[in-house]
Amino acid sequence: MREDGRQRREAVLDAALRCFVERGVLATGIEDIRKAAGASPSSVYHLFGGLPGIVVALLTRTFERSVAHLTARVAAAATAEEAVHALVDGHLEWVRENQDDARFMYQAMAAELAGETRAEVVAAKDALRRPLLAELSRFADDLPAWSTLTTEFVLLGPAHEACRRYFAGEDVDLAWLRAHLPGLAWRSLT
Repeated sequence: MREDGRQRREAVLDAALRCFVERGVLATGIEDIRKAAGASPSSVYHLFGGLPGIVVALLTRTFERSVAHLTARVAAAATAEEAVHALVDGHLEWVRENQDDARFMYQAMAAELAGETRAEVVAAKDALRRPLLAELSRFADDLPAWSTLTTEFVLLGPAHEACRRYFAGEDVDLAWLRAHLPGLAWRSLT
C-alpha cells in the first residue's frame, strides 16, 4: 500500500475510533465513520470492505499497540514474579493511558462478531501475542504449565473485568488496581 493509502486508512481508523467512543460500537454506522473521516464511500469500501472490516482493522491496530506495550514491560522483567507484575500492571497502565482505544476494545470484544469476523480477530490477536508469549516463556520453569488461555484468565481476568466495569461507568479505582492486582495475580500462581 502506498503512503497516501496508509495515511487515508489511518485517518478512517482514527475517525472510526472517535465515532465508536462517542456513539458506542453498536450505534455507529459506516456512514457516520465515512463522514467523520471526510472520505468517499468508495474509498472506505475499497480500504475495508465494510463496517466489519473497519472493526477488525481497528481492533488489530489496538491489539498491536497494547501487546507491544505489554511485551516491552515483560521483556524488562528479570524474574517470573516481575513478569507477572509487569503484565498485569502494564495492561492497567495501557488502559489508563489509552482510554479511547481501550473503551473501543472492550466494547467491540463484548459485541457479537459474526463467525468470519470473529475468526479474523482471534487470528490477529493470536499472531500479535506471540512475542509477548515468547517473553513469558523465559519463566516457564517458574510458572504453571497451563494453556495460554488459562494463564490469561488467571492473570488478567480480574483486570479485564475491572476495566469492563470502569468503561461501563462503575466507580473503579484504576490506581488502586495497579497497586494491588499485580501482587494478587502473582499470589494466585503460588
